[in-house]
Amino acid sequence: MTSPSAQLATFAAELRFEQIPETVVRKTEDLLVDWFGSAVAGHGSRPVDSIARFAMSMGGAGEPGSTSEVIVNRRRTSPYLAAMINAAASHVAEQDDVHNGSVFHPAAVVFPAALAVAQAIGASGERFLTASVAGYEVGIRVGEFLGRSHYKVFHTTGTAGTLAAAAAVGNLLGLNTAQMLHAFGSAGTQSAGLWEFLRTASDSKQLHTAHAAAAGLMSAYLAQDGFTGAAQIFEGPQGMAAGMSSDADPAKLVDGLGQRWATVETSFKFHASCRHTHPAADALLQVMKANKLRPGDVARVIAQVHQGAIDVLGPVVNPSTVHQSKFSMGTVLALVARFEHADLNAFDQHFQDADTVAFCNKVEMQLDEEVDTAYPQRWIGKVTLHTTDGRVLHGRVDEPKGDPGNTLSRAEITDKALRLAAHSGGSTPSQMQAAIDALWHIASAERVETLLNP
Repeated sequence: MTSPSAQLATFAAELRFEQIPETVVRKTEDLLVDWFGSAVAGHGSRPVDSIARFAMSMGGAGEPGSTSEVIVNRRRTSPYLAAMINAAASHVAEQDDVHNGSVFHPAAVVFPAALAVAQAIGASGERFLTASVAGYEVGIRVGEFLGRSHYKVFHTTGTAGTLAAAAAVGNLLGLNTAQMLHAFGSAGTQSAGLWEFLRTASDSKQLHTAHAAAAGLMSAYLAQDGFTGAAQIFEGPQGMAAGMSSDADPAKLVDGLGQRWATVETSFKFHASCRHTHPAADALLQVMKANKLRPGDVARVIAQVHQGAIDVLGPVVNPSTVHQSKFSMGTVLALVARFEHADLNAFDQHFQDADTVAFCNKVEMQLDEEVDTAYPQRWIGKVTLHTTDGRVLHGRVDEPKGDPGNTLSRAEITDKALRLAAHSGGSTPSQMQAAIDALWHIASAERVETLLNP
């Protein structure tokens, strides 16, 4: 019997475009356009600029090997450094996609690595999309394999993301199964990302995606050169499960490979905040609209949540930065109550307003057995709202906006990407529209070109 690690490596190495159902290809295009908006939204972000300055100082634009696009500054650099910068940019606006069951943000690590290498080697659009699907399918399964205990301490996008990037790049480079397995071994031993950063509003979340994309890319290139890695990095006695989880399930690494396409299970983000806040936000909006309530009519809100939400959001009690406020359940619900949408402008302009803080102080989280049992496969939103005139109202959403059963249309995805670019100033509307139009037709491209011209 081949190990789960070997089976997953075989899938990632051997996946070809003609094996991917058309619905999966179309969904991957949706996810790509959605990711591009988030990457452009990283323009002007202080943490992203810091990582970009570091990367460029290590051998940046104009050096031999400057083949890959840096989206936030329109320069070109090596695939390794471009993947690093673009991955950091992808994860700062909190608008990138998420796979519920693995609690993993695939786009922020898969597309930066795959795009950088595709541009460097002159890959076709079909090869680029195939590699991206390989990255999604591997990363999602690694996240599911690591389990709920892993997410309590580790940021899965930083850990599973390293493997996702390795799978995508390895597929583009044409690694065979043995080489892909070595790439996984090297990627897994570099997996990292801890949630402690949230307590002090530090910049580590952008570092998590930057490191994952770059380390995964490096692991694939090293494997191509004969560099070896652990053969059972996932399930071995001193592998990832042993060091990072108490409920890991190796069977999830190979769950339905080639039959269950986890890529299509991925959700889009509607609100510009941590996904753990979205179910309660949608439930609150539902009950307020149904009862024609204004923020001043609300005396108390109880968000009934799963344990993962408490683990991640609980430490954020007094957000001091815009980014940290996106991990505050009270802040997010306050902005939704005030503006019906917790978008980038609401956070930038109002996260510390007196009205926002006042509403935030009315919000508490409580563990709910039904919500917790359903998680992470389903992210149910439930709130109990007490009004100032003594009523007790209940809101419930079974599929938050952006989930596969309540997804965004292509028009909505396009509009979202255009709004993200406009907010950051990372592109003009015409440049952004042209890039989006090209991405909708990436499958027919003979080679992956620059998305935004200098």
